Amino acid sequence: MILVTGATGNIGRALLTELRASGAGPVRGLTRDAARAGFPADVEAVEADITRADRLGAALSGVCSLFLLQGFGSEAQTIEAARQEGVEHVVLVSSITVQTHPHLRAAGANLAVEESLKSSGMAWTVLRPTQFASNTLMWAGSIRDQAVVRVPYADIGLPTVHPSDIAAVARAALTEPGHRGQTYPLTGPRRVTPRQQVADIAAAVGRELSLVEISREQAHQEMSPHMGDETADAVLDLMGGDVNDALLAVHDTVARVTGRQARPFSDWAGENAAAFR
Repeated sequence: MILVTGATGNIGRALLTELRASGAGPVRGLTRDAARAGFPADVEAVEADITRADRLGAALSGVCSLFLLQGFGSEAQTIEAARQEGVEHVVLVSSITVQTHPHLRAAGANLAVEESLKSSGMAWTVLRPTQFASNTLMWAGSIRDQAVVRVPYADIGLPTVHPSDIAAVARAALTEPGHRGQTYPLTGPRRVTPRQQVADIAAAVGRELSLVEISREQAHQEMSPHMGDETADAVLDLMGGDVNDALLAVHDTVARVTGRQARPFSDWAGENAAAFR
């Protein structure tokens, strides 16, 4: 049995599709609302709150492999709960910032979870993706309402990764030999700037869009009320304010692990055009 956490999200839902298409064994998706999850008919939906590791016993019962997303604040407890239930292998989605910006608080938290998993006694695979293509959904409102994107660092390109490529690598790690004990940096096939992303979205929706480059200070003022000063500063560093060779590097991991090339941002834009209309 494979348990997928975050099963209704961008990566999790794609992973369920990957697992069913590959003929993997029994698959269970974790959700807070099974009635609304919309999983494939042959995926078992189990209701649980991933932030309550003390209540995950039923979800983890009989599970051999676990797909675990970071970002919920209780990953170390979930790892311990998995160990106690006899889970053999955990595929963890961490972040490339662990290696590119280890001084950031979030990167330190990700590293701590990685280390917790590696010391658990279970087999492990760590995925470290870079910036997600789906992060551009934050522009959806302004594109729909004003046909405008306001963004700093408009011409700094990062190797944005398609969430479905993260899912494809996770599927391989969960179902194929040779991936246990591996740490995989995941990127797209090339760097793409915000200006290019806006052009790709415009082509996908068939509508002219404008990009307005704003200063870091303006972006911080817009972001900090929602995420706090420290997180806003960290995000802006990763968007272009503190780039380094490690953050800019393009890795061929997706192709090596899955046998198919990583998807460019334009593919993601075309698949998600409805969100911007």
